[in-house]
Amino acid sequence: MAKYVATVAWTRGGDEPFTDNRYSRGHQWSFDCGVTFRASASPHVVGKYADPAGVDPEEAFVASLSSCHMLTFLHLAAKAGHTVDSYTDTAEGMMAKDGGRVWVSQVTLRPYVVWTGTRPEELALHHAAHDECFIANSVKTDVRCEPA
Repeated sequence: MAKYVATVAWTRGGDEPFTDNRYSRGHQWSFDCGVTFRASASPHVVGKYADPAGVDPEEAFVASLSSCHMLTFLHLAAKAGHTVDSYTDTAEGMMAKDGGRVWVSQVTLRPYVVWTGTRPEELALHHAAHDECFIANSVKTDVRCEPA
């Protein structure tokens, strides 16, 4: 099977004592395709120590679920002979507390699909995409789909 690699790197700022927990949570994510971008802890978690220019892991998790669902949906639509012109999803993740542990308990996908030609039974395609999505199959988060 395939292997996926991401490099996550952080360096303490010279003026940050670290042990007082007052250090930047900004760091870099790098991928094998050559893309590197800024990441950070969520400002909801660490306040002013977050890097507002960085993507936080919770956002990346939501985007990953949305992206996997979309790519699976597009594959299934094309395989069935349907033409998709555009697909836009404004996905939303919700945090919850379960026995003292905080986790992303629910992600709601809200895809809006524009078709050429006969519009298929879109809900059935979304259900099939959810069943086949690698990322959704890897998590315990409740992933919901509410097509527009």
